[in-house]
Amino acid sequence: MTEIFEFVIRTLLIGIGATAIADGYALAARRLLGIPAPNWGLVGRWVGHLPRGRWIHDSIAKAPAITGETALGWLTHYLIGVGFAGLLLALAGLSWAREPSLWPALLFGVLTVAAPLLILQPGMGAGVAASKTPNPNQARLRSLINHTVFGIGLFLAAWLGALILSSP
Repeated sequence: MTEIFEFVIRTLLIGIGATAIADGYALAARRLLGIPAPNWGLVGRWVGHLPRGRWIHDSIAKAPAITGETALGWLTHYLIGVGFAGLLLALAGLSWAREPSLWPALLFGVLTVAAPLLILQPGMGAGVAASKTPNPNQARLRSLINHTVFGIGLFLAAWLGALILSSP
């Protein structure tokens, strides 16, 4: 297998796997702790407005609905997870993916919290780092926990990928 092909395969496996692990955590947190899960439909609505030149909303919930916004939101969520996995592999190298260790993935996962705090939340009307929400610190903590779980997911998915791809 060429390195480019291996890079693409590992990026897909790690990105989809890590995102699914983060979604599993969100589902468990909702069922066991009553913590609301992210609303990917609203993310789809925000993304659906981007081609129309609308990057920032006062409240994405009050913006006109977009046809297929829930599907678009979920697709965006997974594409971002794959994109982050590709960036991690570009930085850490295929050697890390072949023999993954926790710390690079965990650190990278924590760093990815910058995306919702500085791009998504302001664009959707929640302000920088959820500053316009009723409980900003709670929203920030949830984002940090979610992205920490994503980082753990990056490691676990890379580990599983290493097992699968190294088998004869």
